[in-house]
Amino acid sequence: MHGGLVSNRLLLQNVLAGVSGLSGVSVTVCVPFPYLAQAQSMLAGSTVGWGSQSVSEHAHGAYTGEVSVAMLQDFACRHVIVGHSERRTNFAETDALVAEKFAAVVAGGLCPILCVGETLAQREAGQTVAVVAAQLDAVVQRVGVAAFSGAVVAYEPVWAIGTGRTASPEQAQEVHAAIRARLACADAQVAEGVQILYGGSVKPQTALELFAMPDIDGGLIGGASLVAEDFLAICQAANR
Repeated sequence: MHGGLVSNRLLLQNVLAGVSGLSGVSVTVCVPFPYLAQAQSMLAGSTVGWGSQSVSEHAHGAYTGEVSVAMLQDFACRHVIVGHSERRTNFAETDALVAEKFAAVVAGGLCPILCVGETLAQREAGQTVAVVAAQLDAVVQRVGVAAFSGAVVAYEPVWAIGTGRTASPEQAQEVHAAIRARLACADAQVAEGVQILYGGSVKPQTALELFAMPDIDGGLIGGASLVAEDFLAICQAANR
């Protein structure tokens, strides 16, 4: 929940200018609902895509304050983040609810970015892989593994978000490999092709080493995306 019309314009202008020469990386910004029109206006026709940070699982009806997939389609959104740890924690979004949102996004022809990840207590208890597997399984059971062929998965260790802590490249790779292996149990071809992003406080200083890991296909960037210079440095690391 950051941004405003004035600051957004400057940020997006800088991002557009900075990614113009990057041919080996896909860049998308997911903005708060009120700024979707601004993002569409500024980014249409560019190489930068836009999407939303959440969505309702419902198509329409008496759900005051919610935003549907159809509403996102009106603004030509391509990506939708579902199951972000802050949504799971602060708004009590369960694995089952996240699966319903994923299903709604896929049914609407948009690309869900499914966030999975464990808390510090779960990691210290050795439950990381089990927690992530359960979060994945809830979606697979709802929509089938084939739906992941048009989706993105983002591993975001909750203990590394906004804390300044980052999983080591080896720690992140271990979980990314486990995610791919879990999907491969249902369909090896889908698992091989799915894009898996790392989302635990990626910074310019850590991006290159993280992205060098075989199963880390990019980043879901939080705080660093609010500073054009930092975000562009991460994009350049992904491009390399």
